[in-house]
Amino acid sequence: MNARQQKYSAYSTVYLVVIVAVLALANYLANKNNKTYDSTSNKRYSLSEQTIKVIKGLEKDVLITYWDNQEGFGPARDLLGQYTILSPRLKVDYIDAIKKPALARAAGINNLGTIVIEAGKKREEAKSLTEEQITSAIVRILKGTDRTICFAQGGGEKELDKTARDGYSAVKEITERDNYKVETVNLLEKSEVPVNCTALVVPGPRFDYPAGAVETLRKHVEGGGKALFLLDPPFNVDKLKVAENAALTGLLAGWGVTLNKDLVVDLGRLGQMMGGAVLANKFEPHPIVREMSGRPVVMGFPRSLEAKSGDKTTVEKLFSSLSSSFALTNLSKAEIEPDPEKDKRGPFTMAVAGLYRTGQEKKEGRFVVVGNSSFIENGSLQLYGNADLFLNMLAWLSTDEDLISIRPKDPEDRRIQLEQGQMNTVIAVSQFALPLLAFATAIYVWRKRR
Repeated sequence: MNARQQKYSAYSTVYLVVIVAVLALANYLANKNNKTYDSTSNKRYSLSEQTIKVIKGLEKDVLITYWDNQEGFGPARDLLGQYTILSPRLKVDYIDAIKKPALARAAGINNLGTIVIEAGKKREEAKSLTEEQITSAIVRILKGTDRTICFAQGGGEKELDKTARDGYSAVKEITERDNYKVETVNLLEKSEVPVNCTALVVPGPRFDYPAGAVETLRKHVEGGGKALFLLDPPFNVDKLKVAENAALTGLLAGWGVTLNKDLVVDLGRLGQMMGGAVLANKFEPHPIVREMSGRPVVMGFPRSLEAKSGDKTTVEKLFSSLSSSFALTNLSKAEIEPDPEKDKRGPFTMAVAGLYRTGQEKKEGRFVVVGNSSFIENGSLQLYGNADLFLNMLAWLSTDEDLISIRPKDPEDRRIQLEQGQMNTVIAVSQFALPLLAFATAIYVWRKRR
């Protein structure tokens, strides 16, 4: 009997040790291989492609220190834990500033929830516990140098400080949020683009540029500079007038980009819902747009382009309009009614990117041309992929290809867009058909029970 009990005791001990070992191993593997599944349609609770690219590409150690109390550590671990999974070079420390006040004072911490990011001797603070702010702070440390985006002025361009729907105040905000400085340059006063301009944006001039301003732009790009040209159709309708800017369009034609004197509209089902605006979702394999799949671009009243590489330039298409679009050639008429016999049908090229070979090693000019400046106005910037497209263009022009991707996501707009006929149907069914059906059913039941 004793031998049998000892045998069973030994078996039980072995089973218990095996179970504990399996649980310990499973817990260890779970900690080392943390996997989650985001079931939201736009992956709202997953890190963006930009963040993943930046963290996986770390070439030096980065330390994130989160200063708070015990109650605040939970949300921080949910977000920062996703960062630590991506690279062994990124570490996170959670320090209770209440329990360790002397340590907090020595580190210069004055507020709970402070996020300090360090890499070597460099130190940055994230403004809030969000992916956007944390990744931005990491990028600032990695880049180490100031990048400045200059917006051209002097020809009736879009205004950076204007908060109305047709202003560019939102563009200025997202540009600064993406770690660029923003300045303006008056092309009528400057004979050359300032050397601190990482890239120059020409945002929809309404007047003709004089020869001197065009020459400034030519020397800038052909000398190895970077520029983004946003040029609207040459309208001549009532108060909406945009000059042809022949000297500027001639310069771009010399680089292989022809801006057609037309107006592209889309009168298909989607276009009609957006008042004739053009939705573009046919993206080419260029670095600016190759990750834009599923994030279409919406442009109100653009012009079409044609691209052709030259002796010193290489020009590539970025994206095109849908096949339901038309190119109207009469720009003096307020109505947007295409003539099937005269007006061509899409798709049309909406934007191109080009390289200018200067002949100097590692000093090529870069330029992007878009036949529209309204897609990043305050009233349009948040539509679909418009903001991502603009920031990707800046990243490519700034030779920051490693930062070209879709930014941290905003909450998805799930509102249903109904056409007028669909709205009338919903009203008729909800206000008349269903009440009448209920009333008829009640009468039928009442008659059956009599």
